[in-house]
Amino acid sequence: MTATAPARAPRRSAARRRLPGWEKWVIGAGIVLLVLYCLAPFYWMFVSSLKGPAEITTDRLWPEDPTLVNYRGVFGGANDFGYAVRNSVVIAVSTTVLAMAIATASSYALARLRFRGRNLLLALVLACSMFPGVAIVTPLYRLFSDWRWIDEYQAMVVPNISFALPLAIFVLTTFFREMPWELEEAARVDGCGPVGAFARVILPLAAPGVATTSLLVFFAAWNEYLISSVVSITLASTPVTVALAKFAGDTEFQQPFGSQMAAGVVVTLPLVVLVLLFQRRIVQGLSAGSHR
Repeated sequence: MTATAPARAPRRSAARRRLPGWEKWVIGAGIVLLVLYCLAPFYWMFVSSLKGPAEITTDRLWPEDPTLVNYRGVFGGANDFGYAVRNSVVIAVSTTVLAMAIATASSYALARLRFRGRNLLLALVLACSMFPGVAIVTPLYRLFSDWRWIDEYQAMVVPNISFALPLAIFVLTTFFREMPWELEEAARVDGCGPVGAFARVILPLAAPGVATTSLLVFFAAWNEYLISSVVSITLASTPVTVALAKFAGDTEFQQPFGSQMAAGVVVTLPLVVLVLLFQRRIVQGLSAGSHR
C-alpha cells in the first residue's frame, strides 16, 4: 500500500504578494492627497479663527499674531452661542436614543423573523429616504403649527428620527443577518426568553454595528439645518447650524468672518472628538459584514 502525500495547503502567494515600489508610491500619494483634501477646509477654518480683524482677509497659511478674540466673540456679545450648543446636544442626543431604540428592534425583527413581505417592507423603509426634505417643509410647518410645536425641541427631533431611521434600519438589518443563529439558540436552551437572549447575547455582540450606526445618526442630527431653520425661532430651540447662519459680529458694524470661523471650529470639534474616541468601533462596525 503506497502512502499518499499529504495535501498541500492552498497557496497564498496571490493574497500576500508584495506590491512593486511604484504601486506603493502611487497608493501613498493617493492617501496623502485624500487626507489633504479632507482636512484642508478644516485647517483653513481653524487658521482663520485665529486671525484678528486686520488679518482675516489675508491668505497667510498661519497668522502673524494669533489671537483668541474670535472665540471670545462666539460666546459673548449678542450671539449667545452657548444656548445653541445646548440645544443641538439635546436634539442630537434625543434623536439618537429614540431612533436607535426603534431601529434596533425593527432591524432585529426584519433579520430574524420569517414573514411574507419582509424584503418588500425593508424596500419601503429605504424608499422613504428618497423624498427630499424640502418637499415636506411646508406640510410639517403647518402640522407643527396646529400642534403648537413651533420653537420646541420635538419639532426637530421627530423629523430627524424619520430621516435617520431608513439608513439605521438598513445598516442594522444587514449587520444582524450576519450574526449566527446558534448563539441565540444556545441562550434559549440555557433558559433565556426571546428578550433575554436578545439583551444578554445578541445586543452585546452587535455593539460595533450599533455604535457605528449611532454615530451616523448623531452626526446627521447635529448637522441638520433645513427643518430647524423653519421651526426654530428663538434661543429656546435654535441649534448650532441655524445660529451659525445667523451669526453676528462682536459689534454692529463688524463683518463676522473670524467669529464665524471660530464658531465653525466649535461646532466641528465635538464630531472630530467622537470619531477619534470611537474610531475602532467605527471600523469594526463598517467591516463586520465582510468577515463571513
